[in-house]
Amino acid sequence: MIFEIVFWFSVALIFHSYLLYPWVLKVLSRNKKENTLCYEAGDDLPFVSIIMSVHNEEMVITEKIRSIYYTLYPLSKFEVLVGSDNSTDGTNLICKVYSENYEHFRFFPFKERQGKPTVVNRLVREARGDILILTDAKVFFEINTIHELVKHFKNPDIDIVGGNILNEKTNPEGISIQEKAFMNREIRMKYMEGLIWGNTMGIYGAIYAIRNKAFTAVPVNYSVDDFFITMNVLHKKRKAVLNLSAIAMENVPDELSTEFRRKVRISAGNFQNLIHFFSCLWPPYSPLAFVFASHKVIRWIGPFLLILAFAMNLVLAFQSDFYFILFALQIVLSTFPLIDLILRKFNLHSVILRFFTHFYAMNLALLVGFFKNAFGIKTNIWQPTRR
Repeated sequence: MIFEIVFWFSVALIFHSYLLYPWVLKVLSRNKKENTLCYEAGDDLPFVSIIMSVHNEEMVITEKIRSIYYTLYPLSKFEVLVGSDNSTDGTNLICKVYSENYEHFRFFPFKERQGKPTVVNRLVREARGDILILTDAKVFFEINTIHELVKHFKNPDIDIVGGNILNEKTNPEGISIQEKAFMNREIRMKYMEGLIWGNTMGIYGAIYAIRNKAFTAVPVNYSVDDFFITMNVLHKKRKAVLNLSAIAMENVPDELSTEFRRKVRISAGNFQNLIHFFSCLWPPYSPLAFVFASHKVIRWIGPFLLILAFAMNLVLAFQSDFYFILFALQIVLSTFPLIDLILRKFNLHSVILRFFTHFYAMNLALLVGFFKNAFGIKTNIWQPTRR
């Protein structure tokens, strides 16, 4: 009996997080309206500090900076602060030229690697804006991006606004199709969470805005700074929303090995955040606890749920034909990544099989990240993902 309970409990949690919860969000958000208390173009707009931590980004930094200055937000209403985390390519030279030609472009070259969170902490202390926009070098603004991020701050209840990352380029030979589908689904879920409760669960660190007074400095050796900052806002019962019109463009990752390493780092940081914000899961009936558990915590423990379901199913398979069939199905599904790998050797690519590869690989990354966190995270310094 206990084996059946554990098996179905594990399956139910996985089903809830991946299928039921997105459906609940869709139903509850159906008649919800977006925030209407917004800044218009003719209003006295707030002064904004755009903050970037960069490391060896000479290939994209010029295009990124141009995308900022080509937006419609008034030039007199924003400044750009770039911290170069001991870049060894041409990044520093490019930023130095901009700092000499733009009054509100402020460049901070760091001689030793600090890690993105530490650089961001230091830049925020220098920022003059009431609103901070934190962004990455590889994410390019559209003409209305800054205004769309800032306009919701006319509502005093909103402390953080996330952007919408889009990408039209995909490659069937890699995992870009699968990663794009995952990102699009996640962004839609975050948007609905903000629409229903003002509890967008984890703003994407590549592009978001936050009130300067609401920013919380990220602790030393924290590797997922965006989630830490978002959860501090929600923990204080302030609102976080995502604006689908605040569009920025970014290339999604295409190499499985590269994305696997990135997900391991993020996973280790997720478990840091789980420990830090564990109290947010109580009381369990609160909107924040429901969103946190459904969208994040169950996903983070997903590898253990999959292992439990497999182990319990193995025991039960010897007791009934029904569980034997379920176990056989699990075996078949677990071979799909291997089949996908074999087909790739012959330059054959199946989008469906690649989705299974992506799912199992990302859950393996979660498992590796858990043990990495358990043994202690020694640094928050990492190499930027090539995209």
